[in-house]
Amino acid sequence: MSINTSAAGSGASNASTTILLGRVLLAVIFLLSGFGKLTAIAGTAGYFGSLGLPLPTVTAIVVGLIELLGGLAILVGFQTRAAAWVLAVFTVATGLVAHTGWADQMQMIQFLKNLAITGGFLLLASSGAGAYSIDAKRG
Repeated sequence: MSINTSAAGSGASNASTTILLGRVLLAVIFLLSGFGKLTAIAGTAGYFGSLGLPLPTVTAIVVGLIELLGGLAILVGFQTRAAAWVLAVFTVATGLVAHTGWADQMQMIQFLKNLAITGGFLLLASSGAGAYSIDAKRG
């Protein structure tokens, strides 16, 4: 009995391509958001202050770095499982801090968007980065 390994290899390749696409799409949100926060610290700090967050300038820098560096790690597939867990927790926390005015339909949509993004990160934390990643190259 022979096994068609090309079909199995094709499936693995398709899965890795799909994981790569998912990583890129998740990363874009965080790369753009982190870059935006870090290049407009005063505005970001002002917004964070209006939410009642402590040390708004420091918080803006920390949040911007988490988003930018976490997004970069997801994009290139470096320490993907750990980065995905960090960003999953971060994304739920962000939703609970900034999007709890659920009587406003837009806030509810933003909160649900955060939950959906968290689901994507949990899948990455479980599956790993796939073959097209630094993690795969490092073994």
